[in-house]
Amino acid sequence: MKRVYVHPLPVRLWHWTNAIGFVALILTGLQIRYVGLLGIVSFKTAVTIHNFVGFVLIANYFLWLIYYLFSDKIVVYHPELDPRKYFRGAFRQMWYYGYGIFKGEPNPHHVTAYRKFNALQSLTYQLIMMVLVPIQFYTGLLLWNLERFAGTVEFLGGVRVVATIHVALFVFFSAFIFVHAYLASLGHTWSAHYKAMVTGYEEIEEPPAK
Repeated sequence: MKRVYVHPLPVRLWHWTNAIGFVALILTGLQIRYVGLLGIVSFKTAVTIHNFVGFVLIANYFLWLIYYLFSDKIVVYHPELDPRKYFRGAFRQMWYYGYGIFKGEPNPHHVTAYRKFNALQSLTYQLIMMVLVPIQFYTGLLLWNLERFAGTVEFLGGVRVVATIHVALFVFFSAFIFVHAYLASLGHTWSAHYKAMVTGYEEIEEPPAK
């Protein structure tokens, strides 16, 4: 095995802030949406925590965006310029996760510092980070102060529409966390990718010497 520095410190700090923050938003969001389902804190405290963490994650998102836009690491999100090759890689990865891994086939993706995501991950993360996360933050901001953003909320179809979008994305992100945690356990050991997100170093299996 060789060690490759894949996750720089700013990315690791962003990742764990995001992870803890999203869990806090999900738990407090459940308590706000379904009053009485969870009684960890009072309703008022749940709203306060939810709003505070939401603003922290919005700031965290812009730090992530600035880091990637102004560094050469942006290529990890879209390393392949040929769309046909890109989508073929995504389908190969889907086949591996759905079938090949259970047959002992090797992972078709080989991690490097500038290709840390396989094609399927890259496609998924681009959709999540550039579309779904901004929509979730935006709808959350509108719901945070309905009086101030009354005109925008009305333009979008009213509180029910905005709240439905926010809750639908909440369900998606809740499911995504479980899928993400499962896929992160599929390294050469179950904890390899988790350790890498702490140390920054991925352990890569070297090809046998010829």
